[in-house]
Amino acid sequence: MKLKHISLFLLSFIISLPILSQEAKERNQENINVNKFRQLYQEFSTPNMFRTASGAPGPAYYQQQADYKMEIELDDENKRIYGFETITYTNNSPDNLEYLWVQLDQNVRKKDSPSLLINEDRISVAYPPSGFTKEFMTDPFDGGFNIESVVDENKNPIKHIINQTMMRVDLPSALKSGEKFSFSIKWWYNIQDHVNQDGRSGYETFEKDGNRVYIIAQFFPRMAVYNEVEGWQNYQFWGDGEFALPFGNYDVKITVPSDHILDATGELQNRKNIFSKDMMKRFNKAKKTYDKPVMIVTQAEAEEAEKGFSKKKKTWHFQAENVRDFAFATSRKFIWDMMAVKIGNKDVMAVSMYPKEGNPLWEDYSTVVVAESLKTYSDYTFDYPYHKAISVHAKQIGMEYPMICFNFGRPNIDGSYSDDVKFGMIGVIIHEIGHNWFPMIVNSDERQWAWMDEGINTYVQYITEQKLGKDFPDIIYPLENFPSDRGPAEMITRYMSVDQKFLAPIMANPENVYSLGPNAYGKPATALNILRETIMGKELFDHAFKIYSKRWMFKHPTPEDFFRTMEDASAVDLDWFWRGWFYSTDYVDIGIKEVNQYFISTEPGEEMKKIMEERGIPKDRLRPLVFLENSKNDNENIKENSPLENSKLLNNYINENFTESEISNLEVPKYFYEITYDKPGGLVMPIIVDYEYEDGSVERVTYPAQVWRKNDKEVKKLVTSNKKIISINLDPDLETADIDTSNNSWPKKQEDSEFDKFKAKVKG
Repeated sequence: MKLKHISLFLLSFIISLPILSQEAKERNQENINVNKFRQLYQEFSTPNMFRTASGAPGPAYYQQQADYKMEIELDDENKRIYGFETITYTNNSPDNLEYLWVQLDQNVRKKDSPSLLINEDRISVAYPPSGFTKEFMTDPFDGGFNIESVVDENKNPIKHIINQTMMRVDLPSALKSGEKFSFSIKWWYNIQDHVNQDGRSGYETFEKDGNRVYIIAQFFPRMAVYNEVEGWQNYQFWGDGEFALPFGNYDVKITVPSDHILDATGELQNRKNIFSKDMMKRFNKAKKTYDKPVMIVTQAEAEEAEKGFSKKKKTWHFQAENVRDFAFATSRKFIWDMMAVKIGNKDVMAVSMYPKEGNPLWEDYSTVVVAESLKTYSDYTFDYPYHKAISVHAKQIGMEYPMICFNFGRPNIDGSYSDDVKFGMIGVIIHEIGHNWFPMIVNSDERQWAWMDEGINTYVQYITEQKLGKDFPDIIYPLENFPSDRGPAEMITRYMSVDQKFLAPIMANPENVYSLGPNAYGKPATALNILRETIMGKELFDHAFKIYSKRWMFKHPTPEDFFRTMEDASAVDLDWFWRGWFYSTDYVDIGIKEVNQYFISTEPGEEMKKIMEERGIPKDRLRPLVFLENSKNDNENIKENSPLENSKLLNNYINENFTESEISNLEVPKYFYEITYDKPGGLVMPIIVDYEYEDGSVERVTYPAQVWRKNDKEVKKLVTSNKKIISINLDPDLETADIDTSNNSWPKKQEDSEFDKFKAKVKG
């Protein structure tokens, strides 16, 4: 800090000359505020009694409740699901509702669904036989809901109309505020093959033994959200967006073949009737085992079950409180393991279900990763509130639901696997388990704002991956860090540097973006990581993030609620950051434009002489001054002499105005550097720079983003020192997502030509 003070002391001597102005020949037009630091008042919704300016729920905040009682049967032979459900809907809003909207998401799979027509089609000049027959010779799969009846409590039909993936239920009379309405729906649909027909759920057939693994979700008509933000959230499901759902209580009975193993959202109510004595004994052991998984169903038992195809049936009964959805997985192929995890003051069961085709990978890692994910997410948000978290093996799906998720990662047939497969599996398990927090509990609208669950969750996933690598070094050996593919700033630069016409802001509907992965997952996760590591600091960010998570547990936040809470809990103005990163497709590019070196001089330098000439000031009219001369002027004397040798005036002033003790603490800088930083990119970011001196020492300085507030194109900074600067390096740790680092060094680093890079690669 001493050098900074001395710098200001010297600057007080520099001439202060009047700035001459000329009458403008033409008046400028109005200056519209396009400053990057203007506030987001126009973009944000107006705070109200429902949602406050601080980002917290307001005193009038409400949310609807939808309770379900269901009887489900899985027809393994015909690959169908039959269901009868009773929905009890509670109107907690201040509004009277004339109708209800129910989501029929499976209708996206109807053979005549408009979703099949919205994407561009292009011909391929060559097809494999399987692809050709599928594309041109077979009928589309018909997987939509078949609604057999919609009736009230007295079994009277209720008028309803289906519009694509939405069903409007017309009420016999308006549902007043505080009232409940119960109605029942009978339905069935054909289950899709998720391996060959894609989708977020379905079945996989194992040709060798003829068995299937079912991962079932979006399988029942579900209530849409009604709130004060947009009324009914009845935006159609086109396939890319996900789901907005109200909370409620579930009572679900699922009937499957008697030799199946099944788990689901909620707590199993009839475990003693379902489990064998051995399974019950193992389960009780698992509830007290915290260091390793306990096998509930072994691989040998699963392989034995594969041989039979029971015609008998068994019903599994689950109940879940305060969840927004329900899913289940079932198969006779399942190996099943569990272990206990201490979360706060209670135990949570970490659970995995997988066929033998997932081993040894799944037996070794799945449940351990579930346990670590529960711990880390709880540390950074709030304690996991449910009693279990299940990871289910699926060939190519990563998808989440309350308490249960489906995850890919399959070894080769001989049980071998690559690091890519292992780390991919671990990453997807962390991610999907993390979705229990976002959006299953912090219940954002996935249909409108994919980043609020995917991006926020991917950020915490990155934190969890890195912690896992530190806590379990054997898992990542010989790597030093977990190989995360999203989170660090440098990983998003390629996406942010592509042609702008192929980009959309983060604040865009997921159905309307060009690249959903980078847009909804990578870029927002990177933005939050930059906020934590570079802009706010870990302490402020972690506190604010935890406040947001706790404020909106079991509630429905909007983007503004997140943005406002992060500022409210940290006292950091972030409007400039939200505007740039979330509302625009701007990119980061900050560079070093010019470096000028100055020395103290007794005589005016060339720049000073030019000023004097322009303003008609003769030398004899100047008061005694300490001059700074540009090193480009080739005055070798001033470069070699000490500062006080170059200015007797300064020397005399110091001796006359400071005591000997004060003088002994003064260090008059010899070197003065005026560095011009420019910003070819649109995004404002802090200027993080390393100044390397001739003695090998390095000084890191971070100029806040606000340094750009009055000049969005370039800024000048003065550095003074007794040591010569030999190099200047911008963003040395690649923290800002700068898309072009070729302008980040002084002197400019010599880039290898493409030919040089090729030669180096050939040499190995």
